[in-house]
Amino acid sequence: MIELVREVRRSYALVERNFNLIKRYIGWEIVFLVYTVVNTLTIAFIGVNPAGGGGGGGDRVLYLVVGALLWGFLSVLFHEVAESVQWERWEGTIEYSFMAPMKRLSYLGGVCLYAATYGAVRTVVVMLAVVSLFKLDLGSANLGAAFVVLLLSSLSFIGVGLMAAVLPLLSPEKGSQAAHILEAAILLVSGVYYEVDVLPAWLQPLSRLSPATYTLRAARAALLQNASVRDIGSDLALLLAIGVVLIPLGLKVFNWGELHAMRTGKLKRSG
Repeated sequence: MIELVREVRRSYALVERNFNLIKRYIGWEIVFLVYTVVNTLTIAFIGVNPAGGGGGGGDRVLYLVVGALLWGFLSVLFHEVAESVQWERWEGTIEYSFMAPMKRLSYLGGVCLYAATYGAVRTVVVMLAVVSLFKLDLGSANLGAAFVVLLLSSLSFIGVGLMAAVLPLLSPEKGSQAAHILEAAILLVSGVYYEVDVLPAWLQPLSRLSPATYTLRAARAALLQNASVRDIGSDLALLLAIGVVLIPLGLKVFNWGELHAMRTGKLKRSG
């Protein structure tokens, strides 16, 4: 029990350290936050019904906003976990962190907890900005069910992020860029801004492999159609199953990548 408490405190120490890094680079954080808000607003304006035109309106705006907000949260979660190794290299702390007397699970748990908290805070700020400008009506939305969707989808994206985090270990030069390619592929097939039915027939089966597909479908049902947890139970069960599979797999892959980087001298190498 005492050892468990120690590991939890060590994980929290990583969360605290990462938020202190935000304070150090607060100027850049503000720049990226403004960019995220502007990008989300730009996407939302696509759904506005032009004068004399058709195909727009409040429902379409809300559809796009939900997609943008959810993808913003999931992509931040993915980025922070997948690029944790790159951040350690940049700060010059990778050897200290990886050789510290703490379990690797505690280290990665702290990274994931920070990523989820940071992503949630950013999403709330962006959501408030969008709702205030477009005066969106969320009175009929089932926010409780949407929160459950976010919670379960976080598990699956943490698993994907852990596997992507191994890429900078395997390739210090291009590993981080390769993680962005994986993110772009998920964005393409998951129906973030459109229904997956519009994808070419050969791409549609790939959408069923993406946890973001089930996240978006379930969250839109909860927020746009007031669906309950029971109504979206099948998507929630899939997200839970994906998370249960991907997190242990991600830990295994990360451990393999770390051992490989140590053997080949790539752990601290930056190029």
